[in-house]
Amino acid sequence: MATVSLTGASQEDAATVFGVLRTAFPTDRPSGDVPQEQPGDRSAVWSAEFEPTQEWIPTDPTPLEGQVSVTLQGGYVAVDQLFEALNAAFAVDQWGTASGDQEKEVDLRLTTKR
Repeated sequence: MATVSLTGASQEDAATVFGVLRTAFPTDRPSGDVPQEQPGDRSAVWSAEFEPTQEWIPTDPTPLEGQVSVTLQGGYVAVDQLFEALNAAFAVDQWGTASGDQEKEVDLRLTTKR
């Protein structure tokens, strides 16, 4: 199991990223669940848990309106599989990583593939 957190994204881009991951892997969110804007001036953080599997369904490149900041956190294999799925659909810029004994955290920036 790995947690995916999105920041700096529009509601539509967050739904796009989660849609790509939902196509590839089982998640803790129901299929009709989409990110919702919250009232106020605070930045939104959307998160979901995914259970990466060895047999994932790759997706075609998918456009985004802007850039999305993503944090992947979980076991090494799970985070690597989520990274692969995101890399298949988006242009990925990895800008940070932290490794522990049993899990790692990776910070990414996603944009549309050109």
